[in-house]
Amino acid sequence: MAKASARHILVDSEARCQELKEQIENGDDFAEVARLYSSCPSGKRGGELGEFSPGQMVREFDEVVFSGELNTVHGPVKTQFGYHLIEITRRSD
Repeated sequence: MAKASARHILVDSEARCQELKEQIENGDDFAEVARLYSSCPSGKRGGELGEFSPGQMVREFDEVVFSGELNTVHGPVKTQFGYHLIEITRRSD
């Protein structure tokens, strides 16, 4: 079964999500941005979500994690929880 590891940043607006993405693309550390701005408890761990399988996260999140390019910041991705930046750190089939 496929598995993946990812980290994410969760915020309440698409505009804020885009601002944070630009900060990361301009050299800010993803983990540090997650610690400072993510509203998810995982922010304290730099956004680390650990390893999970398809179906353990909401559909929109899964679609990105199990098809997107590794080590790239994806987003904003809208879910019922808000707007996410997602970095897929590992994936296996």
